[in-house]
Amino acid sequence: MGGAVVDEGPTGVKAPDGGWGWAVLFGCFIITGFSYAFPKAVSVFFKELMQEFGIGYSDTAWISSILLAMLYGTGPLCSVCVNRFGCRPVMLVGGLFASLGMVAASFCRSIIQVYLTTGVITGLGLALNFQPSLIMLNRYFSKRRPMANGLAAAGSPVFLCALSPLGQLLQDLYGWRGGFLILGGLLLNCCVCAALMRPLVAVAQPGSGLPRSSRRLLDLSVFRDRGFVLYAVAASVMVLGLFVPPVFVVSYAKDLGVPDTKAAFLLTVLGFIDIFARPAAGFVAGLGKVRPYSVYLFSFSMFFNGLADLGGSTAGDYGGLVVFCIFFGISYGMVGALQFEVLMAIVGTHKFSSAIGLVLLMEAMAVLIGPPSGGKLLDATHVYKYVFILAGAEVLTSSLILLLGNFFCIRKKPKEPQPEVAASEEEKLHKPPADSGVDLREVEHFLKAEPEKNGELVHTPETSV
Repeated sequence: MGGAVVDEGPTGVKAPDGGWGWAVLFGCFIITGFSYAFPKAVSVFFKELMQEFGIGYSDTAWISSILLAMLYGTGPLCSVCVNRFGCRPVMLVGGLFASLGMVAASFCRSIIQVYLTTGVITGLGLALNFQPSLIMLNRYFSKRRPMANGLAAAGSPVFLCALSPLGQLLQDLYGWRGGFLILGGLLLNCCVCAALMRPLVAVAQPGSGLPRSSRRLLDLSVFRDRGFVLYAVAASVMVLGLFVPPVFVVSYAKDLGVPDTKAAFLLTVLGFIDIFARPAAGFVAGLGKVRPYSVYLFSFSMFFNGLADLGGSTAGDYGGLVVFCIFFGISYGMVGALQFEVLMAIVGTHKFSSAIGLVLLMEAMAVLIGPPSGGKLLDATHVYKYVFILAGAEVLTSSLILLLGNFFCIRKKPKEPQPEVAASEEEKLHKPPADSGVDLREVEHFLKAEPEKNGELVHTPETSV
């Protein structure tokens, strides 16, 4: 438990907002890239897997689905492990699991074995890296946290643009087995990133011990926070439609008679815009006048994404789909950069590890429902327009849930303590009891550190919901 206490970020330790935090940010960038891009990148091996095992595309697609389900659905397990052992040990084990799964998959003799190795073992390894890396980023950055989240989130489109061509090259040179083996070696870099996650340590004051904090393995009290409940519901509804357009846009273009190469280029356009949209959104969210309203900015980004989907449903040619991918890439990047920043602002540092695990679990259910429901609608109607309209309506609904719920929760928040009460408490702190022998310098240090614990900002009603 000692590791968990240190990794928790002891009370009184201010987030450095730089220094070693930049190394932590670099590690989080790589972990985010592997976690989100890897399930999509393995799709380049699907044709060879189909020929090897004599199966159809739907059977091979389960590999990516299981990877995503493990990434999202094991959130509470990751929270328990982080709270018990700390971020760095969990990430080291996760890196080994991610690599071991791909190496073992290169020796598989059936698709079921590939499901268990690539899907379950590698998926679990990526999950054990992704969540702790975000927790460490939250502990190292406070004032610059929105920008740090945006830069870390940019790892997803960057790695997607890199891993897909790399996977194709490895398949051409070494086949799918050799490609899986080499990718397993690349995933060992997750262990290097884990080594960068140095825990923050409190400096003991003379005559006092290191502050220690008690912690539950999974803090379910976050469900008492109306802001967290609203966020979780809105995020789950959003995920129902968020990933649908990128899955179907290439097929949409082919249905319009666009050649395969040009159709595939649409995802390149989307990814390129996404690379720049995420850091830009993080920078804007970190501005002093904007940050108190980050919840509303996140709601706007979801609303913008829903409108882009509705606009994409009207596209009748390739040019229209290119315009759709540009606007979708901007809004998609904004959502990616802001989603965890807003969650951090709502629940705070100490409950974030439990909160993100529970949110990811709820989103896992939506991830498994969203794209298949779009596919069923397409099978029934054979019209791509309706798929985009459904996705847009779901994302628009999520933005309204967050916007309206946040507005009414702010109006219902309890009143702040009266100034005179706060003043009386401060007077008590300034006036130590007789014969107590308290060092006034220690009291002054405590009072200065009080408004900002563990690098957390004191939240305004707008950011705390």
